[in-house]
Amino acid sequence: MSTSQAVFILVGMFAVTFGVRFVLLARAHKVTMPLYVEQALKYVPVAVLTAIITPMIFMPDKHLAIQFTNPWLLGALAAFTVGIWRQHQLLTIVIGVGVFFIARYFIA
Repeated sequence: MSTSQAVFILVGMFAVTFGVRFVLLARAHKVTMPLYVEQALKYVPVAVLTAIITPMIFMPDKHLAIQFTNPWLLGALAAFTVGIWRQHQLLTIVIGVGVFFIARYFIA
């Protein structure tokens, strides 16, 4: 790949990335979404985070590991329990991460 090709690719990637974001942000205040779309968008972060962490919890080594020697599973169970019990976001994260690191230290 020559230097001019690399520069052309970088400029193209910049144009596409900036163009997509500029179009969305420029019209952000002018677009009114229906109420049901706004309500549905509230669940997007939870759905995305669930999709990201679920494979990490159940498949930490690229194969299914549902056992109590899996520190990811122990941390997730602790976070789930605290989340249901206390419904406090920061406490849930701290307990989940703490249990994960303690389990990882003693198991691994």
